[in-house]
Amino acid sequence: MHVPPAPVPQRRLAGLARQRFVEGLRGGLAGIDKTLQDFLGTLMAQTGTAREMQSRRDAWQLYQQHHRDWIAAVARAWAEALTPQTSTSRGALPASMGFELLSDDVVENKIVASRMALTVTETVSAPFDLLRQRTQHLEGQELSSQDILRPEACCLLLVEQWVESGLPRTDLQTVIDPLQRALADLLLAQYQALNRFYDEQGVAQQTDLRARMRRGVSPPGASAGGGAGTAVAAAAGDGRSAPAGLASQALAQSHEAMARAAMPSRPSGMVPRTSHPGALAGLPPGMTPLTRARHRAQGVMAQLRRLLVQPATGFDMVHAPPASQALAQALTTHRVQADAYYSGLATIVQDYSPQTVVQLVGTVRERSSELKKKATTASEKAIIEVVALMFQSILTEDRIPPSVRVWFARLQVPVLRVALAEPEFFSNLDHPARQLIDRMGACVMGFDAAAINGSALESEIRRIVQVIEQYPETGRRVFQLVRDEFEKFLAKFLTEKQATSRLVSVAQQVEQRETLAIQYTIELRTMLKDMPVREEIREFLFKTWAEVLALSAVRDGAQHADTVAFKHAAADLVWAASAKPNRSDRAQVIQNLPGLLQRLRQGLALMGVAGAEQDAQIKVLTDTLAEAFLSKTAAIPQAHIDAMAKRLANLEDFIGDATLGDMPLSAENIEMLLGIDASAIQVIPDTGAPVDEAMVAWAQALQIGAWYTLDHNGASAQVQYAWQSQHKQLHLFAAIDGTSYLIQLRRLGAYLQAGLLVPQDEEGLTVRATRDALAKLDANPERLLG
Repeated sequence: MHVPPAPVPQRRLAGLARQRFVEGLRGGLAGIDKTLQDFLGTLMAQTGTAREMQSRRDAWQLYQQHHRDWIAAVARAWAEALTPQTSTSRGALPASMGFELLSDDVVENKIVASRMALTVTETVSAPFDLLRQRTQHLEGQELSSQDILRPEACCLLLVEQWVESGLPRTDLQTVIDPLQRALADLLLAQYQALNRFYDEQGVAQQTDLRARMRRGVSPPGASAGGGAGTAVAAAAGDGRSAPAGLASQALAQSHEAMARAAMPSRPSGMVPRTSHPGALAGLPPGMTPLTRARHRAQGVMAQLRRLLVQPATGFDMVHAPPASQALAQALTTHRVQADAYYSGLATIVQDYSPQTVVQLVGTVRERSSELKKKATTASEKAIIEVVALMFQSILTEDRIPPSVRVWFARLQVPVLRVALAEPEFFSNLDHPARQLIDRMGACVMGFDAAAINGSALESEIRRIVQVIEQYPETGRRVFQLVRDEFEKFLAKFLTEKQATSRLVSVAQQVEQRETLAIQYTIELRTMLKDMPVREEIREFLFKTWAEVLALSAVRDGAQHADTVAFKHAAADLVWAASAKPNRSDRAQVIQNLPGLLQRLRQGLALMGVAGAEQDAQIKVLTDTLAEAFLSKTAAIPQAHIDAMAKRLANLEDFIGDATLGDMPLSAENIEMLLGIDASAIQVIPDTGAPVDEAMVAWAQALQIGAWYTLDHNGASAQVQYAWQSQHKQLHLFAAIDGTSYLIQLRRLGAYLQAGLLVPQDEEGLTVRATRDALAKLDANPERLLG
């Protein structure tokens, strides 16, 4: 008879699970070792150039020498990870210290480990997500970023020990593919084993946990406002409270409850018109709300295709027959009459009255009835009806200003032409006609009638519609052309205001400076790695002079005379600080020292370091130079100094985006560089709180011009996504009242994850219009062919 195991206290159970996990990982290291040995042996046996074959042999020999040390070190590191990490463990730095203090090795390790973790996570995401939810339930808190249960933590320790064991990082890149496959298989097996262990201990499954969390957040009859808002604020702040997803689940529950209360029941197969993108509960691992919305949209399109290809319509989704002669003539006649009709209607629109919208909808209805009389086939009638219902939905979208709805109404016949000629319109979400309407709709939804009437945005929409009307036979080509033009217009229009333009310029400079400072620091470390340079000089070059080089390069250019002189000063300082046993070298130091110190002071002044602070830094350098002057040890070879000077002169040739890390952002720096009162600028920097990489990817994919509801510090605002920096590290949102929000990338991902930044048009105007059309046809199928 099976006897169930005795219950174990929750926190102790989670700790026991981690011990089992680490034991399982350590037990699988021998298999990883064998995989790499086999791979390197096979690689060495392959033919290639002499250089390639020698490189492969060197990699194999080095691995034979160090693999036991590496395996043992990884086993130790994984075991030590069971002990809670302190604030200074594994190279962690106090929050007040800059990113430039991280060594080259630390930065490179994090880059390699992050890439490995992304690949590994693709394999283990489902069981890991279940394990993470259950462990968080046991401990009542989010797994820390260094928790050994996380794939990225395992990968980082593995990479760190590779380097510490004397193996080159270049060899790690050689074996990265078989290594991450073997590690993914090992982690997958351990996650599955732990989930079975939790099953034996009676820990609830993921769905049960989410139900309990929802019940705990918002009990029946409770208001959805206070509790959810508190949880959301905690989730997007420093991450110290609220389990992952708790805030978004609370928001999702309240939104869904309001939707059920406010909306009528829908036909079978229809999904609600809106859904809260912050509600991550129930999504498959790695699926963002944006991906979820696209999946739902694809379902709507599939339903539309099924409706159109039924035998009664005879619609061909691949080959579109030419429009019947009577219908083609009616479309041509409408084009001639459109200008006169809409010109008269435009004078009525100035009142922004409900009667205007009613008239527009009636016109669409009447036009479709007239065109259906001219149609000679069932498929033509079906296409005319579906397009007409879509435009009725678009014209009744009250978030679109009335003056813009007039121009949208004029697109009915051009879109109908495309739909008749290109069946792909009914199956492809990315059809240019759909994309153009979606983009224009998303960009105007945040404006009221007074704000957009007569604006440059309205003028551009008018121009686009007129271009489409002038070229009716070009189909999707003209839609694609004007869509590309609209994107270029938005990039300029959203940043053309003087205040916004100035902020964008400064933000771009901040990103460039911080990026270059990080890259210069890493390159300086590489150059000085094997040189006997005193620690004071190293610290000055890495912490201060890299900032000087970066600021000068941004302000004046990388090859400006001052920037070049600052680069030479770095090489001169390294040489002057080395031992000078020869009399001629000492004489040269004495001769060059005044000019070198003047250049160093000039660089410090550029950084705003002056007065006593500047004198203190210069004194440290002169004392170090004096000690070197009296030293009798060997000097740095002149060839090394010359090579460094040459590399510094062409520093930009050796750096790239691959070295980018998280960029620090400071509200004080923004205000200092602007030189104005920046009270209307809200700078929201990264806090280091954990955020799903899928949310970061979503943040990078946001479309310029779209409107969002932003909840920041308890205040809600409608904001338009106005700009992103070159490396997509900084993102600017603008509110109608003139307030700007400059948000760093990972913080933006955290806001999306917590539901603090909510798209006002998650699914797109044409998808929503298609869904509404299907609902009407589902209720009254006869109208499709009537």
